[in-house]
Amino acid sequence: MRLLPAGLAVLALASVAAPAHAQRFGIEGEAGYMDLTASRQTANAIFGSSGSGTYGGAFRYVFSKGFYATAGARYWSKTGQRVFLPSASGPVTPLGFPLSVHLVPITATVGYRFRHQHALVPYVGVGGGVTKYHEESDVTGDVETQDRSNGTFLGELGVEYGKGPLRVAVEGSYSTVKDAVGIAGVSKVYGDTDLGGWTVLGKLVYVFGR
Repeated sequence: MRLLPAGLAVLALASVAAPAHAQRFGIEGEAGYMDLTASRQTANAIFGSSGSGTYGGAFRYVFSKGFYATAGARYWSKTGQRVFLPSASGPVTPLGFPLSVHLVPITATVGYRFRHQHALVPYVGVGGGVTKYHEESDVTGDVETQDRSNGTFLGELGVEYGKGPLRVAVEGSYSTVKDAVGIAGVSKVYGDTDLGGWTVLGKLVYVFGR
């Protein structure tokens, strides 16, 4: 019978510790705007602008001292047309052939959450991964596609608000995707090689546990 009080004590401790530990896990849904800052001339020539909406999600884990790790992916797409460019300073001539590009950055980050016991939590992080590039164009009925993947590095800065299971956050980041373009076409004329740029996100975060 002496084991009964000890067993009840263990169960009581587990009921307190489990939710606190579970709060370290979370799921993030995110949406915002991504600008191809590093290859803006090429994007402007083909698409008319260098930015578009982006959305995705991530899993995260927050350590007890305020450090955190996340892993997730986002989707970005834009549609334009093929153009002719005789030189970097020459006029852009639209050719009328549709061209679409899809980007899927898949990244993992690590960082630190300041004032992590408060409702308003600033954070900063760095990370890397891979960006998948898909291009598709239709030239008089002949559909051409290109697919490749390139290494990605990024830095992020944000602020999260809330102490309950549902929280919100705003985040800004800058990424580099070296040697992703510049092989041929407009990007080669302009000398653009990087598909990175600025991203601004709004996040809805669900934290498991009480």
